[in-house]
This record gives sequence, structure tokens and C-alpha cells, in this order.
Amino acid sequence: MLTPSFELQQNKDFLTIIIKAPFAKVAETEIFIEENGFKFYSKPYFLRLTLPGNIVEDGREKADYDVEKGIFTVLVPKETSGEHFEGLDMLTKLLAPQKKTKDVSPLIEVINDDDDDSNIGNDNTDNDDGDDFDWCIEQEPYVEKQGLLDAPKYGFANQKSGVFQRLQEEMVYVVDCPDPDQCNLTDRRKLRLDTEWEKFDEDHYLADLFEDENIQQILNYKPRFYDEVKLLNIGQSVEKIIEFDDDERDILKKLPRKEYILDSIEKSHVYLGLVDIIYAYTYNHRCTEGENHCESGWTISKISATLSWLEVFTSIKEVIQCCYRRSLCYPLYRHWCLNDTVLHDVIQILRLGRRCILKILLEIRSIMMDQENRYLLNDLYITDYCVWIQSSSAKKLQSLAQALSKVMY
Repeated sequence: MLTPSFELQQNKDFLTIIIKAPFAKVAETEIFIEENGFKFYSKPYFLRLTLPGNIVEDGREKADYDVEKGIFTVLVPKETSGEHFEGLDMLTKLLAPQKKTKDVSPLIEVINDDDDDSNIGNDNTDNDDGDDFDWCIEQEPYVEKQGLLDAPKYGFANQKSGVFQRLQEEMVYVVDCPDPDQCNLTDRRKLRLDTEWEKFDEDHYLADLFEDENIQQILNYKPRFYDEVKLLNIGQSVEKIIEFDDDERDILKKLPRKEYILDSIEKSHVYLGLVDIIYAYTYNHRCTEGENHCESGWTISKISATLSWLEVFTSIKEVIQCCYRRSLCYPLYRHWCLNDTVLHDVIQILRLGRRCILKILLEIRSIMMDQENRYLLNDLYITDYCVWIQSSSAKKLQSLAQALSKVMY
């Protein structure tokens, strides 16, 4: 667990606790208030404060989360209005656990009869080894480190660094790249290619080639994209063809309001990364016939080198080669015709434009949010893509579709 950076402010009635937690799983945030104790948990962050005065939970407390800054602001009422809390800048003291009261042994101790086995196998008996969260773990104040200018970059538009170093325990199994904060793009790519060669299984590929009943069924599946393209071609507006449901509209309202200033090279990287992510999504969509399951997050992140290796592409050819390679190395179905069909699906999606892509990105975001630690990929890539795609170039998406068609045919 990580101790987040925090600060405290006060007035005569309230204590304000400002917690910086940019990679928190907000949907599972828990806050506890009891006398002079304050506890905050939002994976992977944990904060326990022992305050110099009592606070209460009386209906006036509230908490807000700033999506753009990744900051929780928690307003907690003081038990005694007008009381001044001393030493709110003494962070180490505030983080120290409460002193335990000395255990007093009971005057009479009841010892179970060794011969009484009536409770054996009873699930209702107390168990001291339960899986409850340990609220007494040691904490250490977090000090923000200055990132090196030449540190390896990754994430949306290659603009993040140092994330894995801080979230090392949480990032296990999220990406395939070992130690991304010490591994530049060239090294990451070499490791990825070497790993793909090792993972390619000739027997699995040949089995899918000659025993392809299941794959033929997948190839015959028609995703909704094809019907939507037909409607678009006969003149229907994309707004009527593709509509957002209430849940999607709620998510869109909560997305950060950002403006991305990217140069031509960064824009190219972002568009090519989008093709990679959409290909991985479409592979999963076709193989599950539109019904996501518990392995969907793994499939999408595994096929997409952007998500699994923090890859940055420089050409359409690179993207397609990578998508095909990974589709023949990792998922359950490994068939060249399946790869071609998935690529054709991607072309239809790009033709439908930003509205269709945004809906797909929101679905990917929801899939990752339900995974153990893969929700962190939303913070690195998917959420930014959801915001950026709304102002992306429609002409560029159409040119990507044309470029993919030329490579395919």
C-alpha cells in the first residue's frame, strides 16, 4: 500500500484533508471517521491519521475527487466547534498509529474441553486469520520525486514517466515489460520481439489451421459495425446510428476536461496506438461474439502492445505486423484468416468515425475498471484517449481506414 501525499487545513468548524491520489481506484474508495482517527483507502493508496482532536460523522461531511488533478478533498466536521487542532503540519506524528491500550487479562479464563469437537467444521466459528484489511500497517510520508528529463516515457502521447517505480506492487502482471522506468523504447521493443518469438507455438497454430470449426464460426459472426456502416452509406446521420446510453453519458460527464497540445510526431504516435488498441478490442469482440467475459481485459491488454509493452509505433505497417504477431502468440484462437477479418472490422470502425470509437473506448475503460489492477491502464492510456478522440481529426481517421485497406488488399 502507498501512503499518498496529503495536507490538512482547518477552520473553526471543519477539518479539510487534501489527498493526492492520481492512480486511485475511485469507485472502491472507503473513508472512516471515528473520534480522533481518520482512515482513507482507495487502491493502491492507504492513509491513516491520528489527529490532535476529535472529528465526527454527522451528515455534514463530504468528499470530492478532482479527476484532472487526481486529488481527493475530504471535509470533516470537528466534534467541538471552534477547537483549534495543533500540529497539523507534523506529518510523521499524524501518520503514527494510535498507542495501543495495555491488555488486561481476564480474571477468569474459560478453556474449551479438548474432547468437545462440536465446533469442528463450523463455518461460524471465529477465525483470527481472516482476510480483513490491516489498518495498522506502517506508513511513511510520501515525498514527490523530481523526474529525470531523460527518463523513459510512456502512456498517452508518451507523456508519463515514473509511474511504475512508485506503483511497483500494483503493476505486477499489468504490463509485460519488466521495469519500464529503467527501460527505454528501443530496449522495450527488443524485449517484446524476443518474447514473442519465444511464445509462438507452431503446434497450436497448426492445430487451429486444420481443426478450425470454432474459428469458422467466429469468422461467420457479423459485428454490429457492418450494419452501421451500411446505414451510414445510405445517408443516415452517425448521431442516429450510434447513440450513447445513460451510463455512457454519465461517464462522459465525469471525464477530465483536458486540451492536448501535440506536435505532428506525437499525433502520429497517438493515432497508430489507437489502431493497435482498437484491433485488440475487435479481436476480443469477434471471438466472444460481442459478449465480454472475465478474460476480456487480459485479451485486450495482451494483444495490444501499446497496453502490454508501452509500445510506440511509427508506421501503419509496424502496427499491423505487431497486432498479427501477438494474435498468433497469445490468445486462444490463432489463425491468419481471423487476423485478416479482425483487421477488416477495424477498418469499418474507423469509417464510422469518432462517435463509434468513443463508444468502444468507453467499453474498454469499463472492462479494465472491473479487472484487478488493469484499471491502471485507464489512467495511463484509455481515459486520455476517451477525452482526446472527441476533438480528433475526422479526416485523419478516414485516412487511417484507407491506409489499412491498402495494406490489407
